[in-house]
Amino acid sequence: MKKYLVQFKPFLIFISIFFLTYIVLTLLYKFYLNSYQAEDLDAITMVSGRNSEQLLRLLNYDAIIQKSSQNPWQEIILNGRFIARIVEGCNAVSVMILFVSFVAAFSGNLKKTLLFIFFGLISIYILNVIRISLLIVLIYQFPQYSHFLHGTFFPLMIYGYVFVLWIFWINRFSKYAK
Repeated sequence: MKKYLVQFKPFLIFISIFFLTYIVLTLLYKFYLNSYQAEDLDAITMVSGRNSEQLLRLLNYDAIIQKSSQNPWQEIILNGRFIARIVEGCNAVSVMILFVSFVAAFSGNLKKTLLFIFFGLISIYILNVIRISLLIVLIYQFPQYSHFLHGTFFPLMIYGYVFVLWIFWINRFSKYAK
């Protein structure tokens, strides 16, 4: 038994750090969400919606993203037409938690790890705002593909990006890069 623990020690350490980080960050995020009333929308989701609206307006779209008066979501109106809603799950925090957990599990130098996490989180946030904005425009233009766009294409886009960040991290900065 001891032989197997020694043999699989790197894997067991990776799994332990990954799940511990994931559980702690998920619980912290859950506590954060629980600080809001049921009919309110959390600040991260509100800012994501606001930034998506700003990007759309910068690109000369007539976009309005506003908090629903009675529900915990933001309503998206493009060119006077209701398109969709932005809910808490649209803010990419769950993807960010997954990203941080993986990088922490393959951590290297503390400074490099923290910098990579910081810049990775910023880039994921920016990509998510772009993703929301593109999704709005594409659903407006091609409503018949909304299920595919929302359920398949755009999740692949953001998870694919995180996967590329992970591969970059492992190959360049983690303690396993050598």
